[in-house]
Amino acid sequence: MPPLLVVNLWFAYYYRCMSAVRPNLPGRDREFSRLTASLTDAVAGIGSALVVEGEPGIGKTALVRALGEVAVARGCRVLRGAGDELGRSLPLVPLLEALHVTDASDDPEHEAILELLSGDPTHSALSSADLVAAAGERLLRLVEQECTQRPTLLVIDDLQWADRVTMAVWSRLARLAPQLPLLLVATVRLGAARDELAVMPVAATRVRLGPLAHTAVATVVATLVNGTPAPRLLALADDAGGNPLYLTELVDALRRDNALQVMDGGAVETTAAKAPSSLSAAIAGRLDFLGGPARHVLRAAALLGVRFCVVDLGVVLHQHVAELAPVLDAACSAGVLADAEGDLSFRHPLVRSALYEEIPGPVRGAWHLEVAKALAEDGAAVDDVARQLVAAFDGAGSLSTTARAEGWLRDWLVERGMLLVHKAPAAAAAILHRAVAAAETDSRHPALVAQLAEALFRAGELRDAERVAREALADERITDPRRRADLHWTLAQCRATTGRSAESLRDLDAALAQPETLDGPALARLRVLAARAHWDIGDLDAADEMAGAALASAGKDRGAAGWALHVRAIVSMEHGRMRETLPLLERALELVDASPTTVDLRLLLQINSAVVHAELDQTEQAVEIAEQARDTADRSGHLIRLAQSHSALGQLLYGLGRWDAAALEVSCLIDELKHPMVSCCDHGIAALVALHRGDLTSARAHLDAAEPYRARLGDHTIATLSLAWSLWHERAGDLTEAADALRPALVEGRNAEDLLPDLVRLGLELGDTATARLATKRAAGLAAEANVPHRDAVLDYCAGLLAEDPQRLLRAAALCGTAGRPLLGARSFEAAAVAFAAHDDRDSAKAALTRAVDQYLALDADWQVTRAQARLRAYRIGSGPRVKHSKARTGWNSLTPKEVTVAELIVEGLSNAQIAARLFLSPRTVATHVSHILGKLQVRTRTDIAREVCRRAASS
Repeated sequence: MPPLLVVNLWFAYYYRCMSAVRPNLPGRDREFSRLTASLTDAVAGIGSALVVEGEPGIGKTALVRALGEVAVARGCRVLRGAGDELGRSLPLVPLLEALHVTDASDDPEHEAILELLSGDPTHSALSSADLVAAAGERLLRLVEQECTQRPTLLVIDDLQWADRVTMAVWSRLARLAPQLPLLLVATVRLGAARDELAVMPVAATRVRLGPLAHTAVATVVATLVNGTPAPRLLALADDAGGNPLYLTELVDALRRDNALQVMDGGAVETTAAKAPSSLSAAIAGRLDFLGGPARHVLRAAALLGVRFCVVDLGVVLHQHVAELAPVLDAACSAGVLADAEGDLSFRHPLVRSALYEEIPGPVRGAWHLEVAKALAEDGAAVDDVARQLVAAFDGAGSLSTTARAEGWLRDWLVERGMLLVHKAPAAAAAILHRAVAAAETDSRHPALVAQLAEALFRAGELRDAERVAREALADERITDPRRRADLHWTLAQCRATTGRSAESLRDLDAALAQPETLDGPALARLRVLAARAHWDIGDLDAADEMAGAALASAGKDRGAAGWALHVRAIVSMEHGRMRETLPLLERALELVDASPTTVDLRLLLQINSAVVHAELDQTEQAVEIAEQARDTADRSGHLIRLAQSHSALGQLLYGLGRWDAAALEVSCLIDELKHPMVSCCDHGIAALVALHRGDLTSARAHLDAAEPYRARLGDHTIATLSLAWSLWHERAGDLTEAADALRPALVEGRNAEDLLPDLVRLGLELGDTATARLATKRAAGLAAEANVPHRDAVLDYCAGLLAEDPQRLLRAAALCGTAGRPLLGARSFEAAAVAFAAHDDRDSAKAALTRAVDQYLALDADWQVTRAQARLRAYRIGSGPRVKHSKARTGWNSLTPKEVTVAELIVEGLSNAQIAARLFLSPRTVATHVSHILGKLQVRTRTDIAREVCRRAASS
């Protein structure tokens, strides 16, 4: 059956299902139609993101729940999670809930996510925040997998209570949704003071629920009283401000007070003179209807949150579930509680808040502590206990509250505190602060203070983390060598982050001067720290020596050995000994696997290995290794290394002349997910491709986008960005500015070789032979460091320009062919043609120009072709009839071969993940291809792409 016919049949089925689902939402027809229209688009493959916002009780949850019923009727998968006021310091809880990621799951992907959230990055350059972000990436991929099975509705209620990482993943999904059959919906309370919520309009459409109109209020009241409301009842209802929850509570209050009566004509009137003064007062009236024992049980439930487990409630109250059943049944009948997929929940968060706020603050804190203890003794998850502890310590009197916890809290922290530190460092720091202060003389104090230092570091509180770690190392009670090594690690990380590694070295040297106090693993870890500190301050020889000592003492500690080898490798790279570097990297890669807590080092090793292979002109191996690093980073969700591997691959492909592929790599991630240096490099590559091809608008957009990130880097030079600015100024006719953009190559050791050829060329065009000579001298020095073709090519190009030696320029072009550097090769031919023409060797000049133009055309470097022909036209020399039309920028002919392949696979109905598996690409890369195809074909959906492919096939 043709794919488009299948789509049409599905649409017919969905519309029949839609007619069968008619939710009762008076006054919300317009908003509900807007949501269902977005659902229809998502089923058709055009996903979107919506934020439903409004005041408490206005009907956000009811509207979204009705949407869920329609989605189920249409065959969609519905996933639902919620932000939690008690759990807002714990990462990713709403998404874990929505995707059913729990400890009980035997899904390997779920296990990997949980391992990241509880992993120990001691030997990793990743912080806890990075590991949590990696877990978020995996959750994002789980959502994509769900969408490959069927259209999906993902709802996050109360997004204002979610943690920052959940909000970041939600925003990522919002950007990705247009390519997926995904409708992403969040409900948000109006007035929620979260900075993250302010950026939602960028990626999502806001749907604001206002008060119900008078006619809708009348309809709601008529439904609630099962009759026509009389004038006095309607007048009271109008005082509810069009809030559906307030209306419901108002009518229930009137019914409980026997203040409703049916008139002779069947209308329902009220005998009450006034309504409750507010929604809170109306809810309080409902709760007053409950007896004392029931109120006590529900207050305890309120401590557990809006949604709670009945078994946990029994643990807290020291009662069996059977004893609680009558009270809970009555609460459900009274409209206080509702079923929530195996758990119970308060019918509305405001009901829970009313009960919770009845409890005096000091009593509430003490009760939270008792709940935490009961849950801990019952073996509850760390998250559940932490929620209660954070709430217990929230506010005044926390120290005395901690003191009352006596020994159980300290025992629990010693046993399970590091798990909390790894997973939610900010929450752990808040708890540990109090526990350490209340346990100054306790034998468990050393363990707690070490946890506190690590928690503060991982939470980004570097100053406090450094102070706590320094004081702990001075504490004679802390004698365990591994704990002291942990403290040194925390202290060194704090100082390295703030550029003070020299201070760490003094402490590390003092500790290493007493090796008898250290066991093998602790000794190896401290030596690794010292080696990295020496590297940070530029003492390469000392770094290499210390890394060698760390390697000798690492024993079975593969992480320490891997880091030691990595330090030795980067020292070797810095000295230009690339051939000696490769064995070090390969040995380290043999030691380090790709488990969640060590994959970071492996990725770092792979990226450096790709760089070294490229420096040795082993370009195909370099690309293969960089692709492996990119795919591993994508699968594991390590954003820092993913961005670096995309960027490294983009640079390699740009150098090889594979510009379409390079532009794809550097556009796969948004700037918010990259280090500023990576953003600058990527925008530089994209701008260079655009400039070479004459797309000045796109080039300027990339240059402007890079500026905020370049400003954060100070005086550091990014070669690709410098080249792009130089070419921009050159195209504008300002050769002085163009040359100035490249002058850092004369003083900076790194990234110099890419800038030198253009600096020599521009210097000579400006008559600045001194700069040209100095740049050529730099090129000679770099060529002497490593006997590789591309550096020899740079030297021959610079020296050939300076001497106007066409033969040396031809030799540079030949070396570029060997090294796989087509752009410099084309420029070498162009320069040789000019030199031949200056020597009146017209035949050689024409032949060299023809070779230059052919190579420029192969790159689609339109501007370079125009410039080369213009330079030789002054000598009345042309390149012959080889000029082709510029490549189309839109329409089918603008697609790259890879994009054509992706488009053809879309016709088969394959998802991004399935296309990725077929083409051995990452799903993210395929998503970027699809985005480019949509833009070039100027269409909205994958179905439109399939239609265009079929149309072309039919006409061919």
